[in-house]
Amino acid sequence: MTTMTAQQRREVDKADHELFLADCPTHHVLSMIGDKWTALVVSQLASGPRRHSELRSALPSASQKMLTHTLRSAEQDGLLTRTVTASVPARVDYELTPLGVSLLPVLATIKAWAENHIADVLTSRATHSALARTP
Repeated sequence: MTTMTAQQRREVDKADHELFLADCPTHHVLSMIGDKWTALVVSQLASGPRRHSELRSALPSASQKMLTHTLRSAEQDGLLTRTVTASVPARVDYELTPLGVSLLPVLATIKAWAENHIADVLTSRATHSALARTP
């Protein structure tokens, strides 16, 4: 009988955990909408199609590179469509797909929860931080 070292057990446990996450729908969705910009982009498109320049204006703290990356990822995930109209300069519009629209109530619920509970979260963080500094 062979025995595993502690390092080998940790590696097996890590691999098992990664396989679990790879098959977990909740993990995939939270990774998708949990980044800094996807939920904001989807929320901006809730009122209808927007041009790339309108999204840049609405999200000024997002760099051009990050906004482009977020839009491409959301398109790949099926949350929005990208339409290019041949003109000079080219016009690019983004619009939510039915899948993206179905995400809006979920985001609204998360937003409401955050607004209702942020004071509790911040108080808990401050308390925990103070306790951690106490010798």
